[in-house]
Amino acid sequence: MQKSVAQLVLTIVEFLRKLMERQAIRRMEQKTLTRKEVEAVGIALMRLEETIRDIGVRFGLSPEDLNLDLGPIGKLM
Repeated sequence: MQKSVAQLVLTIVEFLRKLMERQAIRRMEQKTLTRKEVEAVGIALMRLEETIRDIGVRFGLSPEDLNLDLGPIGKLM
């Protein structure tokens, strides 16, 4: 049960991390972030990715386990 809950929570967090990463890239391309903001966002996203990976390892989850199969829609990410 704990592994299933961890998988769901980590999947949601990873999905949100990827959305934030895409948004940061768009803002960088539009030059609406300062150098300090770009660096801070980059570090925060890397740390979040590392944390997701570390928690996944504790529950025996690989990155592939976080890409849920949504049936006819396909994979989540």
